[in-house]
Amino acid sequence: MKILTLIAGVLALLLLLLSGPLYQAEILGLMNAFLAMRIALMVGALAIVLALIQIIFMRKNISWPATGVAVICAAVAIVVPLSMMNKAKSVPAIHDITTDLLNPPKFVAILALRADAPNPAEYQGEEIAKQQRAAYPELQTQKYQQTSEQVFDAALAAVNTMGLELVNSDKTSGLIEAFDTTTFFGFVDDVVIRIQSDGQMTLLDARSKSRIGKSDIGKNAQRLNALIADINSNLN
Repeated sequence: MKILTLIAGVLALLLLLLSGPLYQAEILGLMNAFLAMRIALMVGALAIVLALIQIIFMRKNISWPATGVAVICAAVAIVVPLSMMNKAKSVPAIHDITTDLLNPPKFVAILALRADAPNPAEYQGEEIAKQQRAAYPELQTQKYQQTSEQVFDAALAAVNTMGLELVNSDKTSGLIEAFDTTTFFGFVDDVVIRIQSDGQMTLLDARSKSRIGKSDIGKNAQRLNALIADINSNLN
């Protein structure tokens, strides 16, 4: 049983670790990649059960190093998917987040890159705006005393600091466009920053939208909050 426990634990971890890379390599489709994570969770749970059986009923013959490795592998395979599931349940199933819900910044240069994206570039309106207001009320238009040029430079520096891939930087129109690629699954999210003046203050709005998937598990809101924090830091 100790060999079976070790195999189950290691297999669970491998299923988890390979689900993302296999999706990026287009060997697995997205749904199959998620299925691999769910299977990893179940196999991990099996490994934990087998380890408990050994600890309770077969203590004299147990191999503690092998069981320890199996439990650690299984725990990772269980915790990571469960964490993602819990996060998904705690946030709305939306993937387009903006600081201006009435007139969101529009993608321009990035449109060509989104040509084959399952999620359309157009904002879907009040249907998702209502959900964003409830989940991320802190995301609003940012207002600054500094000039548009200063805010633009601070925003561009923040984009570079965060490691986003710059696509368009137009100080004349006050528009910055970039995209971010997630590490594990390689999901691509597009970001657009709009900077304009109302005659008295400089207004900054930003938008982050996933190219694929119904729910972003809060990633786009997290990105915008980090971006705004970096911009504010650069301006202080």
